[in-house]
Amino acid sequence: MTIDLSDVQLDALLKRLHLANARRAWRDLVQRAERDEWSYRDFLVLLVSEEIAHRQQTRIARMVRRARFPFLKTIDDFNFMYQSTIRLSLLGSALSADFVTEGRCLILRGKPGRGKTHLAVAIAYRTIQNGFDALFVTAAELIDDLPAAFRSGRLADALARYVHPAVLVIDEIGYLTYGTDAANMLFHVVNDRHRKKRAMIFTTNKPLTAWGRVLHDEDLAHAIVDRILERGRMLTRDGPSMRTKHLGIEDATAPEAPVSSAIISGSDRPEFLEPTLSAFPKYRTIRRPVGDHSSALTRPLQLGDPGQPPFSKRGIPR
Repeated sequence: MTIDLSDVQLDALLKRLHLANARRAWRDLVQRAERDEWSYRDFLVLLVSEEIAHRQQTRIARMVRRARFPFLKTIDDFNFMYQSTIRLSLLGSALSADFVTEGRCLILRGKPGRGKTHLAVAIAYRTIQNGFDALFVTAAELIDDLPAAFRSGRLADALARYVHPAVLVIDEIGYLTYGTDAANMLFHVVNDRHRKKRAMIFTTNKPLTAWGRVLHDEDLAHAIVDRILERGRMLTRDGPSMRTKHLGIEDATAPEAPVSSAIISGSDRPEFLEPTLSAFPKYRTIRRPVGDHSSALTRPLQLGDPGQPPFSKRGIPR
């Protein structure tokens, strides 16, 4: 049986099936199949596999754009040798599909430059690779957006944007100053996601006990942390800063160590003392009576005055 279809007609059929990559690749694959004498089954398997791989890449690229990552980092890019306070095994559950399906949460805490945002983005990207969607937002953006939406009467729509994604990354809790309704706005998001078992990732430079001060409400902050940790955990990053590692210091903001004086040949004081006013005085200091504000320095010392230099101007001993 022979089906006589032109290339244009075959393209039209593939277009109707929305097989965009197959339309681009089938001509090259036909030539390779004829040259290498593939079976019909091998040809079909390769054509379908190419289509699936292309759709997967397209979906990931689209989801990454929607996630609004500040940069794209993967878990393979992270230097676990430099940050010894955390190991890949500790992140195993966060990198699996169970992290999303079970609605788990993760708090990454540490000083600036410890790779918290890198890890949060990498985990969210792995979520996208596992077939889910994600959204990245800073705490300041979220807390500014929701009150504005409330004032304009569209709070429900704004909340849906933060509640719908399978994974929500809230970055930099505690870095900036928030308004007095910060806890209220953040609680809406956390509570709705908690009820729907949606996964969340937080980064912060503050201990959990300080979130009440940061969000201006101790009770709501406690309720937020309580919901996060019910199905979550916290990982603390205490290693050196990855941004300043080229300087060879662990913490650029730490107080400098006291500088000790120079020691020569084991002596506890310099061997050659610098000339001082007490050793070779050029002027004598005279105490003035109370109320006398004239200069405390008198005339230059004259020959024969007590305390005059032991050498003349020409360097001849006196």
